Amino acid sequence: MTAFGGRDDHLFKGGIVQSAFWPTLMAVKDVEFKFNALVANVSCSDAEDIVSCLRSKDTAALQTADVAIPFPGSSTIPIWQFLPVVDGIFIQDQLYNLFDQGKVIHVPILIGNDNNEGTYFAPNATTSEGFLDFMQSNYPTLGEIDLQRINSTYPLTLPANMHAAWFPSAAAAYGEATLNCPGNEMAAKMAQNFGPDFVWNYHTNILDQQYLALGLGVPHTIESLAIFGPNQGGTCDDCSFETYNAPIVPIVMNYFISFVMTLNPNPLAAQEAPAWEPWGRGGAQGQRIRFQTNHTAMEIVPTDQVERCSVWKNLAPAMRQ
Repeated sequence: MTAFGGRDDHLFKGGIVQSAFWPTLMAVKDVEFKFNALVANVSCSDAEDIVSCLRSKDTAALQTADVAIPFPGSSTIPIWQFLPVVDGIFIQDQLYNLFDQGKVIHVPILIGNDNNEGTYFAPNATTSEGFLDFMQSNYPTLGEIDLQRINSTYPLTLPANMHAAWFPSAAAAYGEATLNCPGNEMAAKMAQNFGPDFVWNYHTNILDQQYLALGLGVPHTIESLAIFGPNQGGTCDDCSFETYNAPIVPIVMNYFISFVMTLNPNPLAAQEAPAWEPWGRGGAQGQRIRFQTNHTAMEIVPTDQVERCSVWKNLAPAMRQ
C-alpha cells in the first residue's frame, strides 16, 4: 500500500492510497519459520543467546542469509515475504475486522485501483491447478474447499495476449483479492464510520496499446504516470502519456493536487474535469470515478465485482486478512 498524508499537530489530516495492498496478517507463530531459517543460515541455531548471535553478524552475512522461502506445506515462493503480524498491540486484529469496527484513523481519504491489478503478479498458468497453487502459496491458510470456491468464482475466461489459458483467471483473482476488493472495502467502511462525504474512490482504465499488446491490460499503478507526470511517476520512454493519453494527465494530476491541498479532489480540479463525487453518495454499492482518456466519468461499482468482493470478504478469516 502506497499512502501519502499530511500531519497537523501530530494528527493525520488526510491520506491517499494508491492501489491499496491488503496482505495476509500472520500470527507470530506463523512466521516463526522464517526467523528459524535465518538463524540457521547464519549458524546461530545452537547459540545460547540467539539474538546476541544474530547481532554479532555483519550486514552482508545477514543479507546473504535472508533468502526467500515458501510457507510450510507449499512448494512455491510467495510474492510477499515480509508480512505484518497481529501482535495484539500495534496490529490488534485482521484488517477486515478493524475496518468493520471503525478502528482506524478517521481522516478524509482518496483510494483507487487499476482495472487489471493482478497482471504483474500472476503466474502464466496453463491449468486451474497452477492457478490455485499460486493462490495457496500466497495465502497458505486457504483450504481445499476455499480454493474450489475461488476456482468457481474465477473460471476459465477469454485469453490474454502472449499468455497461457489460466493467466487471466489467476490475475483477476489475485488482483481483486489483494488490491481491488480491499480498496472498495476501505472506501465503504471509511464512508460508513467517518462520513459519506470524506471518501473518494477511483478506477483506472487508461488504455495503453503497449500494455494491451503484452496482455497486461491496465496494470498496477499505471496511473502514477498521470499523477506525477510522464517520466516523474515512472519511466515513460515513447509512452502514451506523452501522446494519445496526454489529455488524461492534467485531469488526474489536478485531482490529486487538489486533495493534497484541500482534502477534496474538486476545488482545484482541471476546468474540463467532471465533479468527483464521494463514495458514500453512490448508494449501497458505492460510486467511483473512472479515469479514462476522453471518457473520465462517475460510475457505480459493478454488481459482478460487488459479488466477487463478497466472496473475498467471506474468505477473509481463512486468508487471515
